[in-house]
Amino acid sequence: MATAAKPSEGILGDDKTAKRDEIVELLKKAYWMEIETVMSYIANSVNPDGVRAQEIKESLETDITEELGHAQQFAVRIKELYGVVPGSEEFAAEQSFLQPPEHQTDVVHIVRGVIEAETGAIEHYTRIIEVTDGVDPVTQDMVIAILRDEQGHRRLFEGFLREYEAEGLA
Repeated sequence: MATAAKPSEGILGDDKTAKRDEIVELLKKAYWMEIETVMSYIANSVNPDGVRAQEIKESLETDITEELGHAQQFAVRIKELYGVVPGSEEFAAEQSFLQPPEHQTDVVHIVRGVIEAETGAIEHYTRIIEVTDGVDPVTQDMVIAILRDEQGHRRLFEGFLREYEAEGLA
């Protein structure tokens, strides 16, 4: 005989299974976005050549650790919500805009790709915040903190792009 969920169980209660499943799916997408970003940031922190590439490479190297930490946070929360963290066979690349440029001196391509990746993360994480509002404050709080990081990353790379544009290089 099933017992009625207690109000104190919140998102973990039996009566919240459908909402919890929806949140887990959103978190899985966020997890994969972060994993893919890490792969692309590694490539784009190593491949670029030229005088202007160094600052971009160093920024990406710093971001790799932070983005990997985000993926780990999403993974832990998926597990806490009774989900299963997906394995590599479920991965499907989506970030064509972050692929290494044809010319390794084309750092503007990388800067624009980072801005697009961060914008996509901001949009998706904002959706998670909306879906969890009033339902799952723990996930919402975690995603708000991660959203702040992503906004900071985007803002930094927007500054790089403005500089390149001011110098006629973009």
